[in-house]
Amino acid sequence: MKVIGTCAGTSMDGIDIVHIHFSQEHPEAQLKMELLHHGEVPFDGALKKRVMKIIKFNTTSPEEIAIVNIQLGEFTADAIIQFASEQGFSLEHDVDIIAGQGQTIWHLPLPEMFEGDQIRAHLDMAEISMIAAKTGVTTLSAFRVGDLALGRQGCPLFVAWDALCATHPTLNRAVQNIGGIANITMLPAGDRQAGYDFDTGPGNVFIDGAMRFFTNGEKQYDKDGEMGKKGKVDQAIVDEILAGPYFVHDIPKTTGRETFGESWSEDICKRMLANGATPEDCVATITRITAKSLADGYERWGPPGGIQEIYLGGGGSYNPNIINYLRERFPQTKIAFLDEIGIPCGSREAMDFAFKGLECMVGRSLIVPKNVESDRAGIIGQIQPGNGTRYHRLLKHVQEFWGEYPLEKRMDPVLDMEIVRRGKKVNGVNGVANGN
Repeated sequence: MKVIGTCAGTSMDGIDIVHIHFSQEHPEAQLKMELLHHGEVPFDGALKKRVMKIIKFNTTSPEEIAIVNIQLGEFTADAIIQFASEQGFSLEHDVDIIAGQGQTIWHLPLPEMFEGDQIRAHLDMAEISMIAAKTGVTTLSAFRVGDLALGRQGCPLFVAWDALCATHPTLNRAVQNIGGIANITMLPAGDRQAGYDFDTGPGNVFIDGAMRFFTNGEKQYDKDGEMGKKGKVDQAIVDEILAGPYFVHDIPKTTGRETFGESWSEDICKRMLANGATPEDCVATITRITAKSLADGYERWGPPGGIQEIYLGGGGSYNPNIINYLRERFPQTKIAFLDEIGIPCGSREAMDFAFKGLECMVGRSLIVPKNVESDRAGIIGQIQPGNGTRYHRLLKHVQEFWGEYPLEKRMDPVLDMEIVRRGKKVNGVNGVANGN
């Protein structure tokens, strides 16, 4: 099955898109994954400002929610059409399904940390009916709400994918994403079903907010950490922020802009400026909040024996002020980009959603993480059929794949995957099977 995966992250700088070919000879064979194309379509302009305003001030209306959902769906569809055209493949002939996450508007995984009568909830928007209609391709989404309905938090939700890509037979590994929010997947050695993940807190969201604050929106992020490296870290501010309720909360835990929004970032900057700090000091301090929260996460919640290898993804992975701090804290740990194991640094989450779409369409559950509130397995995702003939052809293909395979075994998760690059296996990525 050929799948387009998308991810609109909390940084809101663009939509990551991948085109993947998944193949499996029969239900008990090894799943094979070949990345065909990957890239990003920028997200900017009036729609981005509107979405950021909704989140920043937590004020909107039913009318605006209805409009923005459609607008985000149209933007995603147009981005996919643009991506396919630029990469030179056909949506009609080279894509079976589209799967992705809409733009997260509100994520409420820990209602006890908020005032009022709250319940666990999540909303991301990009209407899949619009995507399916404009592209003609069957489209899937709502994976996070599906996980939430099974008793978990709906985020980070990357354990199954990371486990298949990066579990090693003898080394404890971690996959670390530094997007708007930062998350870590811990992968204990030798067991793809032993992984767990959580959000550490702000990734780039505070840093990006500070950059927009100091440049009146002219700069969206601290490119190569240039501004942060010129400043002096106020350790007292760092320690104060990291003593806050989210950072000391035990896992499982996840978060988003509703907790770590730009207003908080701006407040930190205003407070530091009033005490004589420079803008560079503010960015350096805010960057250290991210870096130290990551390092503390490894120390507090890493597996026995610690982590021997960390693989980086997300835009913050290119900020040397974050990564150099991690190297100082963990000098014996290998820290490298995900590209080394066959996953482009900026594409991991979009690839994961492509995999989620495949598993929903086929009717399999994902590996259930450890250290979560519920171990209930289930098929997650919602499906919007595209072109009618192609949709029925897709259903026929799925049924032919299963054949007479027992119904009671069909929901079992995939536990073995080989990453293939242009017809060649990427050495060492599925280490448990290969002994690498």
